[in-house]
Amino acid sequence: MTAAAEHALTDSSFSAAGRTIVVAGAGGAAGRAVCAALTAAGANVIALSSRAGSLTGIAAADTAVIDAADAQQVSSWAEDLRGAGTQVDGLIHLVGGWRAGVSDDDWEWLEHRVLTTLRVLSRELRDDLSESTEGRLAIVSAASLASPRWGMANYVALKAAAEAWVQALANGWRVKGTPTAAVTFVAEQLDDAMIERLAAACVGLWTVSHSELNGAVLDLRESVA
Repeated sequence: MTAAAEHALTDSSFSAAGRTIVVAGAGGAAGRAVCAALTAAGANVIALSSRAGSLTGIAAADTAVIDAADAQQVSSWAEDLRGAGTQVDGLIHLVGGWRAGVSDDDWEWLEHRVLTTLRVLSRELRDDLSESTEGRLAIVSAASLASPRWGMANYVALKAAAEAWVQALANGWRVKGTPTAAVTFVAEQLDDAMIERLAAACVGLWTVSHSELNGAVLDLRESVA
């Protein structure tokens, strides 16, 4: 990890405290850990999941059960937030899943989760994040993109598309000159240690100016200490 990236995750002059941060895919192990870390840092977390049961006991100020790939559901939910005067400061996209295989069924299963949820949520919240004083968007990509195997071709192709989508968001915000950053975290298997590192890194997104983060690809396999 570069010195600039390390600084971006350790500088304490900024904070996630008081920020309203949407965590999509909050019901999984990584999502629950990220919600807990952000809540502990003083953020107002809105936890999203497609399964109500997965949100039981989660550390969040609010929860919502929606299919993040359904544009109508997402739009209605976002309009309710705006109607309540809620300023969204962050979107942490952790919706995904792993499925080997290169069939059309495998592609459709993965595409719905890995890419469509990101496209729908980020399009809906793009302007909201732009209006934040320090808006942040982050996804988790896979280290396997560097050396993909045939059996995971669907998976890595969609992860690569998600990375490209995030870079398009980053470039758009850069051109507009908004105080907003889109970031990609790279991880291997999300075991307990990697999840802990991811949670800390998500809190760290609000510890430095957007100009040092926007468009960054941060490898969670490398130490940020």
